[in-house]
Amino acid sequence: MSNFPGPVRSRFAPSPTGYLHIGGARTALFAWLAARASGGCFILRIEDTDRERSTEASVRAILDGMSWLGLDHDEGPYFQSQRMARYAEVAEKLLGKGLAYRCYCSRERLDGLREAAMAAGEKPRYDGYCRNRQEPVEGIEPVLRFRNPDDGAVVFDDRVRGRIEISNEELDDLVIMRADGTPTYNFAVVVDDIDMQVNLVIRGDDHINNTPRQINIYRALGADVPDFAHVPMILGDDGSRLSKRHGAVSVLAWREQGYLPDALLNYLARLGWSHGDQEVFSRADLVELFSLEAVNRKASRFDTAKLNWLNQHYLKSAAPEQVLAELAWHMGRVGLDPVNGPPLADLLKVQADRVETLVEMVEQSRPFYADFESFDEQAAKKHLRPVAAEPLQALRQRLADLASWEPDELQQAVQATVDDLSIGFGKLGMPLRVALMGHGMSPAINHTLWLIGRDRSLTRIDRALDYIARRVEQS
Repeated sequence: MSNFPGPVRSRFAPSPTGYLHIGGARTALFAWLAARASGGCFILRIEDTDRERSTEASVRAILDGMSWLGLDHDEGPYFQSQRMARYAEVAEKLLGKGLAYRCYCSRERLDGLREAAMAAGEKPRYDGYCRNRQEPVEGIEPVLRFRNPDDGAVVFDDRVRGRIEISNEELDDLVIMRADGTPTYNFAVVVDDIDMQVNLVIRGDDHINNTPRQINIYRALGADVPDFAHVPMILGDDGSRLSKRHGAVSVLAWREQGYLPDALLNYLARLGWSHGDQEVFSRADLVELFSLEAVNRKASRFDTAKLNWLNQHYLKSAAPEQVLAELAWHMGRVGLDPVNGPPLADLLKVQADRVETLVEMVEQSRPFYADFESFDEQAAKKHLRPVAAEPLQALRQRLADLASWEPDELQQAVQATVDDLSIGFGKLGMPLRVALMGHGMSPAINHTLWLIGRDRSLTRIDRALDYIARRVEQS
């Protein structure tokens, strides 16, 4: 049970040293859901104290990724780089109470301690050499270390992993302020979470070892300790740690590959969490049903095939305006103008069943919005033969005379042509498909004609007839 029965105040606190990756996005989703389910507050904080590695481009990538996913924040974004005076103030408070001390140990001494401990098969830790030092060391800017309790244990009930207990003897006096006056991670996050009244910290389980240290700092500052929930890592399809070699790990890279934000969120929610056998969840479903206690303790394996299945489901069932906005974005990326072809809503109706991603949809739909330079050589050789000239010419005449250019009427025109000539449907369908698309792949032929439009269809049939005529002349 939570120590905080009221509304959840959760946060997502990425470091802007790269893109927003899939693991971070899932953590953000879980924190967002916890806040939304309780009518609480979701805070976005950018932890940019690493001056050398933090970049404006990474900040923008994080904000853009969150915006695309629709994980809206109620407070922030806060930036740690703008809170340096606050960290210094709290550090001085600990120093004044004797709960922190200045450490003048050289890098060489610390390296020696680490090497000796590793050689002895022990966990490297600071030996407290400067704990009782009273005098400064001339010419050395000290770091500030937290005076960790000497005895006892840190015990906390993790909302995912259950009870965890760590002896204080295993923890050393960690650095909380560097010699240049910047805070370390373990110190800054505690000050931030206290000031921002965060009562639920959801993060990856790679932070579990940090938690006991942070709890001791909370207690030293006389602050309430928040609930913690450490979620397991995400593995690739092959069971190894998810990395760039598995494909897109950046959230925005998944967008570029043609996935919808709701499909990705649905998939991320199911990656380590479940509600019975249900696979498809709307955002409202997730807010209502999500609970940290149902998060699996074991690492989750990324399944691209399942994501593809979900994405196709959303292509077919999501609110059209959401899909169409993404579809238009993808059209623009490859230089296709929706004005030069059928309405995108019509395209979506025809193509959603045939593809798994928007990238596939756009690539397969190019001939609806732009003319092709030449026919595919093999398709034309096989299907634009002299025998195809008569059925193409007969169909062209029917199409030119049609009063209505709608799928049903177009289907009737093609079928009537086939019936009049007493030929199999393929004798007309395949040559027509190559004539219209430039190759042998397309939706149903009536839908293909409908999307291409009357004038462009007639022009392309004429082009195919000219191709056939030249082929006859050259034979």
